[in-house]
Amino acid sequence: MNMREAFDEMLISDGGCRPAYCHFKDWFDREDPARLRAKQREAEDLFRLTGITFNVYGREEAEERLIPFDIVPRIITADEWRKLKRGLEQRVSAINGFLYDIYHRQEIVRAGRLPEEMISRNEAFLPHMCGVAPPGGVYTHILGIDLVRTSEQEFFVLEDNARTPSGVSYMLENRETMLHMFPELFSQNRVAPVQHYPAKLRSSLAACAPAGTTDAPTIAVLTPGIYNSAYFEHAFLANEMGVELVEGHDLRVVDGRIAMRTTAGYKPIDVLYRRVDDDFLDPLNLRPDSQLGVPGLLDVYRAGGITIANAPGTGIADDKAIYSYMHDIIEFYTGEAPILQNVPTWRCSESEGLAYVLDNLQELVVKEVHGSGGYGMIIGPTATKKELREFRNKLEARPGNYIAQPTLSLSTVPTFTRAGLAPRHVDLRPFILVRPDRVDITPGGLTRVALKKGSLVVNSSQGGGTKDTWVLED
Repeated sequence: MNMREAFDEMLISDGGCRPAYCHFKDWFDREDPARLRAKQREAEDLFRLTGITFNVYGREEAEERLIPFDIVPRIITADEWRKLKRGLEQRVSAINGFLYDIYHRQEIVRAGRLPEEMISRNEAFLPHMCGVAPPGGVYTHILGIDLVRTSEQEFFVLEDNARTPSGVSYMLENRETMLHMFPELFSQNRVAPVQHYPAKLRSSLAACAPAGTTDAPTIAVLTPGIYNSAYFEHAFLANEMGVELVEGHDLRVVDGRIAMRTTAGYKPIDVLYRRVDDDFLDPLNLRPDSQLGVPGLLDVYRAGGITIANAPGTGIADDKAIYSYMHDIIEFYTGEAPILQNVPTWRCSESEGLAYVLDNLQELVVKEVHGSGGYGMIIGPTATKKELREFRNKLEARPGNYIAQPTLSLSTVPTFTRAGLAPRHVDLRPFILVRPDRVDITPGGLTRVALKKGSLVVNSSQGGGTKDTWVLED
């Protein structure tokens, strides 16, 4: 599983084309390169006009950026998707079972399958959730699980995003852009639709309303505000669902309910789709300096007066140290062997793991346990001696803050460049909706692509772009 020649998702070794890409490759070869270059520019103009941007933190200038979009789709066959779908359904079932257990009897700890300190010393564990059962038993209403491919048959889960997963707006806008620019491609290929996601999200959230909700549930999206890196998505999803976009100062506790300010007074909310991190949700119960949350929100939630999606405290399920136990977690809560495998992981909090990582730092990817967005990590094979030396010092100072993994040879897909099609490394983030009676997985998801030749970093904050993801129907 270490670095080797990357699996090409379009071309086979003799230069032939894999079945998924045959129709597309024939079409592309007949196209005028000048027309395609014009279409690439048109896509960029559409994204700029729509306002599809993200903010880069820690920079004084050019903080708001356009996310690069590549006009060549990433294509997945129906058979490949069926396997991924089964694996994702199994994984989210185990994650929800795990979250209920650790906030109740902690049977997985009693059984010796997970060390107690992985919970008690985990900063993502939220004691306020102990003994709380969310409406419908759903903790993770929306998940984004990052997958990487290393061969024709091998897909690995790289990360579980169970807190406030982002990127679904880019999945939807990518498809809308491709439909606008290349309608002929969709008449030649049976591509599973994704545009129903906002309606399914609203329906799924409504199905998780608190017990006793009689009328159609009132739903709102809670955003930290316009300076958040994913604000475009917050506003986009609220608009697409036809619900209110609110900030903390728009909400207050009224008669034991969370209510939002309207022109007709305060209106109670049944479901709050929050895009605010746990610590900032409630200044009375969590961070007292938070200006983003609602005083008393957790009290109302614990009393069953509102559904918060995702539930507070779900972050422990996507902690990268917990990730290293996911094989045990899936077996414990489903009674089955995992369908989708984890990437082998060394926990630097353990002396043997730390020793191995320090001895092999130049060959490994090392990540912060609570890191995201490509920050706080190092890719050994591409790091300089100075970077390795500085990171070694960080590891030795705070070993429990890191995990390490082998540097996988991520698959490549064709990407449009001035010279024509060129392979670039990708990952995939499918989006999963969980409700009490079922799991909905949008076919495809967000493909992130490392636009620089040879780069393995796909995060938009680190120079990556996105692609439309096609799942072909039978």
